[in-house]
Amino acid sequence: MKGHARTCLFLIAVSLFAIGASVLLAQGSSRGETRATIGSAHLSIEYGRPMLRGRDPLKMIKPGEVWRLGAGAPTTIDSDRDLIFGDTRVPKGKHILLAQMVEPAKWVLIVSSKAAAEYDPGAKIAEAPMRIENGEDSVEEMTIKLSGHQNEGEIEVAWGTSRLTANFSVAQ
Repeated sequence: MKGHARTCLFLIAVSLFAIGASVLLAQGSSRGETRATIGSAHLSIEYGRPMLRGRDPLKMIKPGEVWRLGAGAPTTIDSDRDLIFGDTRVPKGKHILLAQMVEPAKWVLIVSSKAAAEYDPGAKIAEAPMRIENGEDSVEEMTIKLSGHQNEGEIEVAWGTSRLTANFSVAQ
């Protein structure tokens, strides 16, 4: 009986592991990172890369909602210099990036101290308007690009045919 019980426990453990692994794989998204040197600042953005899978990203978010800007762990921006988003100085370090659809054609990028699940207006450090454009090609796996020239930077989020872009600058 002891051998049979041990075999049953082993089979249960293997089954639970297989179920857990398949759930993680089904829900998991790959992680992406983009890096740039803009002016004298070294920046990086780390984010989850959800797959489109036939969905329309703009129909998944309702006006007023704060979007976690990716999947899984929060999307973060890390800089070794202070940055300016809108009219607000953001201290160097690591912060969370969120996006909010204010109304169907009006978006803002939010720099926050809290992730989307815990977000409240008091967590907002800064915000910057986002331009929305249609790309020629559809991007299946969400991609964030970080680019710049001199002290001016740009963050572009591409998913489906939508391109959301926000500008910032490196503080002097």
